[in-house]
Amino acid sequence: MTTIHGEVADGFEGVRDAFRTNFAERGDVGAAVCVYRDGRPVVDLWGGAADPDTGREWERDTLQLVYSATKGVTATVAHLLAQRGELDLDAPVADYWPEFGAEGKAGIPVRWLLSHRAGVVTVEPPVPVGEALRWRPMTDALAAQRPQWEPGTAHGYHGRTFGWLVGEVVRRVSGRTPGRFFAEEVAGPLGLDFFIGLPAAERGRVSRMVYPKPEVDLSAVPLDLVPPEVREYVAALQDPRSLSNRAFTVTDPAELDFNSAEVQAAELPSSNGIGTARGLARMYAALIGEVDGVRLFSPETLASATAEQAAGVDKVIMFPVRYASGYMLPVDTNPLTGPRAFGHPGRGGSLGFADPEHGIAFAYVMNSIVEGTEDPRATTLVEAVRAAL
Repeated sequence: MTTIHGEVADGFEGVRDAFRTNFAERGDVGAAVCVYRDGRPVVDLWGGAADPDTGREWERDTLQLVYSATKGVTATVAHLLAQRGELDLDAPVADYWPEFGAEGKAGIPVRWLLSHRAGVVTVEPPVPVGEALRWRPMTDALAAQRPQWEPGTAHGYHGRTFGWLVGEVVRRVSGRTPGRFFAEEVAGPLGLDFFIGLPAAERGRVSRMVYPKPEVDLSAVPLDLVPPEVREYVAALQDPRSLSNRAFTVTDPAELDFNSAEVQAAELPSSNGIGTARGLARMYAALIGEVDGVRLFSPETLASATAEQAAGVDKVIMFPVRYASGYMLPVDTNPLTGPRAFGHPGRGGSLGFADPEHGIAFAYVMNSIVEGTEDPRATTLVEAVRAAL
């Protein structure tokens, strides 16, 4: 039986119970969960194996890659620049990045990058991984791309391109890469254990990702055997030229080795943020209130950042979503802790969000990747937090 370490405040014991059950019944290998309420931690738990191959245990300071939960961190950087008056989210991207104006993109405002409305979801041809990790070749390729739909008329998840697009605007405006800006302006003042671009000295603390073998090969399933409600989505997955596939095939090869030192050290602001649950939750707590004397967003910035920008069926992932400017908003199937919550999940199960109505900031990170939509681990933890409220 997995030993659970850490502390919970009175009234939040149900979160510890749910966390323990994740190991016993839901496949967690190594994980951590942290909850802040009104600027103070009320849940800080960890347990399991950081590397099941070697038996290395998950420690209090174990770092975990969080995939797309990184997007919420990157969005935070953009909103801080806007709050300082250095970036106008409603100005054209080309005002800051002139090359981006090519191929019919001159009128795309920065906010459409954040809200997945720009249509720049693909890179054709894909950029070799070694070049993509160097940053400039990928941003040059994106500047030369034609949008996949008329910008502003629809929304589709910029799953891979979001980080380079928003990150290049950050770099052009601030003179710093998004990872460096975050380190100096957010992680430093708040004392966060979180990185976009992992320093070599921290590599020994990173857990190892665990990827299960898929139980079903969707590419081989006859469509007439697929339930009607997901048939269109499965058909898209089976078509290599579908937008759903091309949006995630922007490098060559398409899959990156996120356990490798090279990928972890690069800045991939869509997908390779690495940190603790404590660090991610603490950042979200500082977006909605004061944490040890530091508050990141003014009330006006918070309102602008979290206002709904797009809603409905997503052109890429093909199910209903709601987007703010860089953050995802609650939907019926994932209500979080309330209607004003905002944040971002990551591939395989990670999640970070804040709820200003309840003063809650939450983060769950784990190394056992669960593909698909049937992953109850974060959901049951959030339900336990909601019950505690």
